Amino acid sequence: MADSGRQALLLSTSDPKQRHRFVSLVELGEHRQPFDPCPPDSVDHMPCEDPKRNSQLSRYMNFYRERHCPLPDEMPLCLIPPPLGYKIPVQWPESLHKVWHSNMPHNKIATRKGHQGWMKEEGPYFIFPGGGTMFPDGALPYIDKLRRFMPIKGGIIRTALDMGCGVASFGGSLLAEGILTLSFAPRDSHKAQIQFALERGIPAFVLMFGTRRLPFPAFAFDFIHCSRCLIPFAAYNATYFIEVDRLLRPGGFLVISGPPVQWPKKEREWEELQAVARALCYELIIVEGNTVIWKKPDRDPCLNPNEFRIGLCDESDDPNVAWYVNLKRCVTPSFINGGYAIGKIPGWPERLLRAPSRALIMNNGIDLFQADTRRWATRVAYYKNTLKVKLGTPAIRNVMDMNAFFGGFAAALETDPLWVMNVVPARKPLTLDIIYDRGLIGVYHDWCEPFSTYPRTYDLIHVASIDSLTKLQGSRNSSCSLVDLMAEIDRMLRPEGTAVIQDSPEVIKKVARIAHVLRWVTTINNKEPESHGRGKILVATKTFWHL
Repeated sequence: MADSGRQALLLSTSDPKQRHRFVSLVELGEHRQPFDPCPPDSVDHMPCEDPKRNSQLSRYMNFYRERHCPLPDEMPLCLIPPPLGYKIPVQWPESLHKVWHSNMPHNKIATRKGHQGWMKEEGPYFIFPGGGTMFPDGALPYIDKLRRFMPIKGGIIRTALDMGCGVASFGGSLLAEGILTLSFAPRDSHKAQIQFALERGIPAFVLMFGTRRLPFPAFAFDFIHCSRCLIPFAAYNATYFIEVDRLLRPGGFLVISGPPVQWPKKEREWEELQAVARALCYELIIVEGNTVIWKKPDRDPCLNPNEFRIGLCDESDDPNVAWYVNLKRCVTPSFINGGYAIGKIPGWPERLLRAPSRALIMNNGIDLFQADTRRWATRVAYYKNTLKVKLGTPAIRNVMDMNAFFGGFAAALETDPLWVMNVVPARKPLTLDIIYDRGLIGVYHDWCEPFSTYPRTYDLIHVASIDSLTKLQGSRNSSCSLVDLMAEIDRMLRPEGTAVIQDSPEVIKKVARIAHVLRWVTTINNKEPESHGRGKILVATKTFWHL
């Protein structure tokens, strides 16, 4: 292929057939020239959260701010460049308090929110004092206020969801309490809030509470928090509150600070919010100032007569199915007599290694769980000691497991100074509920689409059986290309970041060819001796290059 046409091919989306031919050449190793950089204005590009593309869509229930992905044939095959002056990120735990300004030169939040303690520019850094709109003096005094009414310490609360999180100082502060918080916010007028959170080393991703279920299983979170998130919980016949109820573990805590809680000129919305909570039999713990704390019943749902026409979901509705599923106005029963409730499940850290009740639903679930836990403890030790992957060192903070199953990889890393985004592919068995029962966090995702994160947000990305992520369940036919999938890994990976990929020798050979055009430096290794498998492990480093 002539060099003169290569740039046009990689960046063009006008000829799908030509693109398919090019992808095949890359996979076969017949095209070995590295991909070109994408244009300089693409440094923060998220294909499914593209404001220019999505601005033409409906505003109803913020539909236009949800995920809307281009077709695979519309995706340019080029490498997202780092911004001018990019540096290897500040390491954890120092990164919790400061990051390089040049890595995300977006001053808008510092200018708008600096007086509320969100962040400020100081020399070559952005500094994070730990504040937020409802806690400008810092998250710690706010958490001290909550602990008067909630068991913040002691391992009773482990998994939390922070909705509309800003730069995630609340979730970052809860880490010291042993609470693992997944923080989310949309790509909105604040633009880079989730990018800042991830640069700080705090678990976060881009998400809009709009028309669809959030990509989590039922009863995932012990604690759900909204601090001036401005979600209209009682609107649309309480649809948003009902979705929060689906996600909240029985006996879990819901905290809302800010409007409409005892807020001037929001009296009607506040009355409606209280009415929804009463309808779902939530126990009111406290209203103090502009903060309300409720406790969800620890038994199967009770429903009081209500004006919102809320009913129980039909048994045919699987509450764990949440990938591109529209929001529903019905309450999810737990079906196991409160067996998921806080106080009835083990506390943290005991719950990490104990097979949860939801594993019993699977055929041979307990045996599978225990075998998976042992397997990953052995493999992670092999990664560290033999393959010299820098897990457990300050070089690796943000980790993703693209094919997490029961979260065994993350469980084996629990004592390391990192966190893992466990991704359960939406086409595979929906085991994400078991991951949350263990006290870990993650999301559903279909890897034939880009992930909802900014470029350069993960230090290490791990995937076992990468080829299966491109296949329809139970089929050998691919629904997307390995080239596109690996280009997405490259987009998410930080310069000098690591990819660890396991698969058959044939697939790993193909992966190595694609890695070459992504400018990765690779080694191919045998699996750990205990596995007795013929598989291979590719360990790759993303090179640090500039435009």
